[in-house]
Amino acid sequence: MVHIRRERPGDIAAIREVVDAAFGQPVEGRLVDTLRARGDVTLSLVALRGETVVGHILFHPLEIHARHDRASAIGLAPLSVHPDLQQRGVGSQLARVGLATCRALGHGRVLVLGDPAYYRRFGFVPAIRYGIKDPFGLKDHRPFMARPLARGAFAGVRGLAEYPTAFKELES
Repeated sequence: MVHIRRERPGDIAAIREVVDAAFGQPVEGRLVDTLRARGDVTLSLVALRGETVVGHILFHPLEIHARHDRASAIGLAPLSVHPDLQQRGVGSQLARVGLATCRALGHGRVLVLGDPAYYRRFGFVPAIRYGIKDPFGLKDHRPFMARPLARGAFAGVRGLAEYPTAFKELES
């Protein structure tokens, strides 16, 4: 179907095209570019069909803040597939490979703001179950989700998730 590999410098323009097409707007593409420019990328993978980039997934660092404590985590955002190939398993393949790679790199926890029906299949549950609060002020906590990558990853970790500043700048 597709081949998954790490992003390379020559992929940047194609990634932007896929992200913009997948979301139908440039906001998420700007986010990816800003995170990359600021060094806020933990892992960036592309899905290739032949030599063409048709999908992309990005993981970025974030922190969970409690009153007197901090814990590191990674965020998944965004996951993009070109509209011509959506609903064909490309996003699922990117998510599975991305989560497995993050685990292999030693990361213990992942957070995502997304469709609960979609992300549940990868082991995500509402983050509030682990005592992790979203920084977005959501009234419905279900879309803010968490997944442990290691046994006991959320033991003793509670608090408010803090995303890189690039996310706050999207709001302005």
